[in-house]
Amino acid sequence: MRRVMKVAVVGSLIASTALYAASTAGCAGCHGTNFEKHAMGKSKVVKDMSKADIVVALKGYKAGTYGGAMKGIMKGQVASLSDADMQAIADSIKGGSAAAPAATAPAAAKKVININEGVDDQKLLDKEDLGNKKVVDETVLGLRKQTLFEEDVTPVSGKFDRPAAGTSNRFERAYVNAPPMIPHSVEGLLPITQDNNQCLGCHMPDVAKGVGATPIPASHFTNYRPTTVLKGGELVKEGKTVGMHGQLGNVGDIKIAKAKKLNHLYQGRFNCSQCHAPQADIKPIVGNTFKSDGLVGDLKSSSNLVDVIDEGVE
Repeated sequence: MRRVMKVAVVGSLIASTALYAASTAGCAGCHGTNFEKHAMGKSKVVKDMSKADIVVALKGYKAGTYGGAMKGIMKGQVASLSDADMQAIADSIKGGSAAAPAATAPAAAKKVININEGVDDQKLLDKEDLGNKKVVDETVLGLRKQTLFEEDVTPVSGKFDRPAAGTSNRFERAYVNAPPMIPHSVEGLLPITQDNNQCLGCHMPDVAKGVGATPIPASHFTNYRPTTVLKGGELVKEGKTVGMHGQLGNVGDIKIAKAKKLNHLYQGRFNCSQCHAPQADIKPIVGNTFKSDGLVGDLKSSSNLVDVIDEGVE
């Protein structure tokens, strides 16, 4: 049974005025079309709140004085809203004069940023060209770039703060079907558990298009693992007995299991941050000449893994 946990805060998914104007369209993914849901199973039902309470909550999130563990991310979500925007949102929720209807359209397409730009800088590559150096010492090895006898080495400094979810641009993938890196702040979103995955509030396919997020791909709704059972004391995978006298000599004889499409997120992929990680703005310190073949067009920001997963498998 699917349990999609939603963001437990009033005004969740309200992005900047530029993205959503003062509409409530972006809130439906968590709070329901009519604000009838308990977001994350924890928040108040917003439709039952008074107009004044909604405005107080939104203003409090912006000031950082309202809310619990999630107020960090909500501060970023409402940062661009004016007092008038907040009043318009409250009016819309409570059945008053609705705000700009244009915001019900899908969010505007985001720019795709190449975060690997600069790693092939020639000066950096020359410095890293260890194969052509007559002498290689510890000052050119690893990431420290310092003698191994130096104890007081300052870590590379970088900018770790990122825009709030819903307000950031996407990062170009490192190679075709690479897990996309997280371009926004994850404050208040981690840790992820099987019962509390706040990423789903924006990235489930039925919500993502409306809020301008990258949708979870079809591969994450597919179980590729072989069906395994113990039958009569024998291990049976995909209907074949495994073992010395079985139809399969060992588990590696199954090249790829029959894909089983699911109507819910496959639980082997519930921990998003296992592959998708937030990024820091740090000047490259190691040269890299890697170029991904085929990283063009939509593949810079989307996946076709489900269509090509068995390419080259016989």
